[in-house]
Amino acid sequence: MSVKEECLSRQADRHDVGARTPGVWRRRGFFRGDLVSRKLGKLARFCSVLLGGASLSVLAGTAAAQEAGAAGSRLFSSMEVIVSSVALGALGAVLLSAVWLVRQRGNMEAESQEMRSALSDAQQRISKYEALIADKNRRIVVWDGPGSRPEFLGQLPAETGAPAQDPDFLAFGRWLRATSAGELEKAIDQLRSGARSFDMVVETQRDEILEVQGRVSGSKAFVRFIALNNLRAELAELKIERERLTGSIALFQSLLDAIEQPVWRRDVEGRITWVNQAYGEAVEAGSPAQAVEETRELLGTITREKIRATATVTSPFHERLSTVVHGNRSVFEVVDVVAPTGSAGMAIDVSEAEAVREELKRTLRSHAETLDHLATPVAIFDRDRRLQFYNQAFAQLWGLSLPFLESRPDNSELLDKLRSDSKLPEQLSWRSWKESALSVYQSTETQTNLWHLPNGQTLRVIATAHPQGGATWVFENLTEQVDLETRYNTLVKVQGETIDHLAEAVAVFGPDGRMRLSNPAFRALWGITAEEAKPGTHIRDIDAACAASYDKPDGWRRFGQMLTNFDDERPSLQGTLELYSGLILDYAVTPLPNAQTMFTFVDMTASARAERALKEKNEALRRADEIKNDFVQHVSYELRSPLTNIIGFTDLLKTPGLGPLNERQAEYVDHISTSSSVLLTIVNDILDLATLDAGIMQLHYSEASIDDLLDDVAMQIADRLQENSVTLAITAPAGLGTVVADQQRLKQILLKLLTNAANFAPEGSEIALTCWKESGDVYFSVSDRGPGIPQDMLKTVFDRFSSSAKGGKRSGAGLGLSIVESFVTLHKGEVSIDSRPGQGTTVTCRIPSGTTFHSVAAE
Repeated sequence: MSVKEECLSRQADRHDVGARTPGVWRRRGFFRGDLVSRKLGKLARFCSVLLGGASLSVLAGTAAAQEAGAAGSRLFSSMEVIVSSVALGALGAVLLSAVWLVRQRGNMEAESQEMRSALSDAQQRISKYEALIADKNRRIVVWDGPGSRPEFLGQLPAETGAPAQDPDFLAFGRWLRATSAGELEKAIDQLRSGARSFDMVVETQRDEILEVQGRVSGSKAFVRFIALNNLRAELAELKIERERLTGSIALFQSLLDAIEQPVWRRDVEGRITWVNQAYGEAVEAGSPAQAVEETRELLGTITREKIRATATVTSPFHERLSTVVHGNRSVFEVVDVVAPTGSAGMAIDVSEAEAVREELKRTLRSHAETLDHLATPVAIFDRDRRLQFYNQAFAQLWGLSLPFLESRPDNSELLDKLRSDSKLPEQLSWRSWKESALSVYQSTETQTNLWHLPNGQTLRVIATAHPQGGATWVFENLTEQVDLETRYNTLVKVQGETIDHLAEAVAVFGPDGRMRLSNPAFRALWGITAEEAKPGTHIRDIDAACAASYDKPDGWRRFGQMLTNFDDERPSLQGTLELYSGLILDYAVTPLPNAQTMFTFVDMTASARAERALKEKNEALRRADEIKNDFVQHVSYELRSPLTNIIGFTDLLKTPGLGPLNERQAEYVDHISTSSSVLLTIVNDILDLATLDAGIMQLHYSEASIDDLLDDVAMQIADRLQENSVTLAITAPAGLGTVVADQQRLKQILLKLLTNAANFAPEGSEIALTCWKESGDVYFSVSDRGPGIPQDMLKTVFDRFSSSAKGGKRSGAGLGLSIVESFVTLHKGEVSIDSRPGQGTTVTCRIPSGTTFHSVAAE
C-alpha cells in the first residue's frame, strides 16, 4: 500500500472513530467488563464453596443432634464447638474475599490507565493524519454506504473556481466544464454502485486542471480532487488537448470518408499517407488502407509534378484537370494545400457540370437565334452587368448604333446613354430611379415596371435575374393597349361617376327584367333602400317597393310590360308622373344596346328651383364680371393714359428747350411729377390685382442671376432711399447662383417691400435686405427699425386697402403688401411677417425654385 493510500485508510479509521466513538468504546468496555465479571464469578464461586462447606457442617450437626436427641445434654457441649468453628470459617472467608477484591481493583486501575494512554496516542496520530490530509491543493469526499451523506476533507485553491461550501461542491456542472462534469458524475455513480475505481483529469470553467481519483475501502467510497501545478498541470493539459485533437481528427476523417469526393494526404516526400473511402473506390482499391499501402495514384505523374511545382504554403493549387476513373475520362477540380509537414488535396468531379455548361451554351445559342427574330425587344446582360445579347428589335426601339452595342456596354452606362439622348422618362431623382431599376441583379423576383417614354410610347419592362448571374430585360410595347385601356377605364369611371352624381334618377334593366345598376338619386327619389334596388332585383320587386310612392297602372306595371314583351322593336317612352308625396317627375325610357333599357326620372319641382337659383346666381356673376371688366377697362384707358400724358408733359417742362422755369415753377413741376408717379403706381397695382382676381395673370419664368437682381433693385430704389434719408444694406452669400422665376414680378416684390420699409424707417437708419438659399428655395428678408406693427393689425396687414400712416412718412393705398403676398403665392411661395412695436418689422418671402413649374408650363 502507498503512503497516500495508507494515509487515506488511517484517515478513514479516524473518521470512523470520530463518527462512531461511543459505539467503539462501548464495545471495548464490554470486553473489559467481561474480564472483571469472570474474576468476580470466580470469587463468588470460592465464597459459595466456603459457605457451602459451613452449611453442610451445620446440616450434619443438625442431623446428628436429631439422631442423638436421645442423648440430650451429653452432646450439648459438642454443638457449641461446631457453631464456633462455623463462625470462624465464615469470618475467614470474608477476610479472604476482601483481600482479593482489593487486589483486583488495583489491576483494573492499571488497565484503565493503559487504555487512556492508548486513546491519547490514537488522537495524536489522527491529528497528524488530518494535518497531512488538510492540504489546500486537494479535497476528499467520503461516502459511507449507498444512502449515507458525504463528508468533505481539505480544500481546493480559489483560482480553480471550486465552491467552498460542501453542497455547492457536488454540483459539478456549475464549476466544471460540461463534458468533464458529465464524465465525473458517471464515474462516481459507478464507484459507489459497482466499486469501480477511476483516475481522470477534469477541466474547470476557469481553465484549471484537476486530477480526480476514485477508490473504495471497505464500505466507504473516496473521491480525491487534486489541483495540479507545474509539470503535472502542463502534462494534464497536454493530455486533454491531445484527446481533443484526436477526437477532432477522427471526426474530420469520418466526415471525409462519408463524402463522395476523393481526398488524400501526403508527407513531405510526396508519398500518400492517408486517403478516404472515395479515393480508394476511385483507384479501384479494396480499402483506403490498400490504396495507401500499394501507393495507388489518382492523378498522373505529370499532374503531380505540376502540383508540387506550383503549390506553395501561401498559394494553394486550384485547377481543373482530367484523369481516368473507372475507365472513363473525367474532369476534376483539384485543390491541393501545402504545409511544412506535407500536403493535402481534394478532387471534385465536375464532369457533369462541364457537360451541362456545354449544353447550356448550345441552348443559349439556339435561344439567341430565336430571340433575334422576335418583334419584342430583348436584351441580356451577364453577371458583370455587361450587354451579352440583344436582338434587332432592341436596337430599333432605342435607335442605338451597332458599334456602341457591340462594345458590350454596362447596364448603367446604357441607361445613362438613353437618358442623355432623352429617350427615358424624366425622373425627379435619377440616381434613385437607376438604383431601383438595377436592383434586379440582387433580387430573386421578377421586376415589372411601366415606362412612359417622352415620345409617347408606353413600355412594360420585365427584368428577370439569372440564377448564374446577370439579367434579361424584355420591353413590351403597350402604347396602343394602354391607350385603349385608359380610354375605356376613363369612360367607365366617368360614366359611373356621372351616373352616381347625377341629380336625375337613373336605373338600367337587362332583357330579363332584372336591374343592372341604379344611382343614389333613384333610390332617394322613390324612397327605397340600396338592398331593395341592388343589382339583380327583378322589376316586379321594384314595382312592389315603389308602390307606396306610386302604384297606378301607368307607372312601374307599364314599365315591366315594356321590358318583358316580345316586340322586335323597343320604342322609347317619355311622360310625367305625380307621386303621392306631391313630387312631379319627368321620366324617359330609352333603349340601350344589348337589349338593355335605361329609365331616367327628373324631379321637376327641385329642378325648377335649382334652375331659377342658378340663373339668378349666373346673372349676378355675369354682372359682377361685367362691372369688374368695365372697371379695369375704365381705369386702364381713363386713368392710365392721362397719367402717362401728365408725366410726359412734366418731363417736357423740365427740358431746357421749352424755356427756363423759376424756382417755384420747378418745385411745382417736381411735385406734379412725383404725385403722378405715385398715382400711376396705384393704378398699376389695381390693374395687377384685377388681373389676379380675373385669373388671367400668367408668370413668365426665366433663369435670372440673383446677384444681378439685387443690384438692379438697389439701383431702382436708390432715389427713394435718398429721399427718405435711409441706407440699404444687402447681405447675400457669394455665389448664390440663379433662380427660375418671373423676374419682373420678383423685382416688383422686392421694390414693394423696400418701399414699405423706407416709408416707416427712421431717418438716418438702415434697411437690411438679406438673401439666402435653403433646400433649393430662395429666401428674401427685408428688415427696418421702424415703429413696428401692433399685434391687432398683423392679421389684416395683407388685406387690400389696409394701411396705417402711423410712423410712416407717406400714406399709401394699402396695396403693397397685398400685391407682395399675391405675387409670392402665384410663385407657390410663402410670406411671413415678424413685427413688434418699437423694434421694427421683418418681412420674409420664400420663392421656390421654379424649375419644375417652368418645365410643366413648357410641356
